[in-house]
Amino acid sequence: MLIHIHPENPQPRLIRQVVDILRDGGIIIYPTDTIYGLGCDISQHKAVERICRIKGVDPQKANLSFVCYDLSDLSKYARQLDTPVYRSLKQYLPGPYTFILGARREVPKILKTKRDTVGIRIPDNKIARCIVQELGNPILSATLPGEIVEEYTDPELMHDRFEKQVDAVIHGGIGGMIPSTVIDYSSGEAEVVRMGAGEWP
Repeated sequence: MLIHIHPENPQPRLIRQVVDILRDGGIIIYPTDTIYGLGCDISQHKAVERICRIKGVDPQKANLSFVCYDLSDLSKYARQLDTPVYRSLKQYLPGPYTFILGARREVPKILKTKRDTVGIRIPDNKIARCIVQELGNPILSATLPGEIVEEYTDPELMHDRFEKQVDAVIHGGIGGMIPSTVIDYSSGEAEVVRMGAGEWP
């Protein structure tokens, strides 16, 4: 199913349609402020496993991250948000960044790393954030399988390729090809894990 959602004014009816799919344990491909990603409700364990199978990765080694609506939402899932870290998050979010932070108990076990950390995003994308807000729960943020290729920027081509594996592809315009910048704050100091779309000093 291909669902066209307006990038600036997401239609509430269509957002609810997507949320119903997620609540039923479905998987979507959705736009962010960087690349299109695979998503599901993070509390749906089987859906997370399905995404790992599509990607061909072991959930224990996948380093999965997820999308929150805003900073107060993020603080439910991340610990050790002392003032300098929080200030940095506030400065860069919403934006094309994934922050690796200490995970709280609220984070499903399947999403935690062995170091008890988790990657969290707040993309500057209305569609992604409206879905999370309506769902009342974060959604997984996983890259599509293999290398990032040009066809992963076009929702129609992604729909042709993945329609048998996912429940819906959201068409929110042409996506980018550069993933988010990943910053690891789990030690309290910023460590750049991957330079991506987001500038970092």
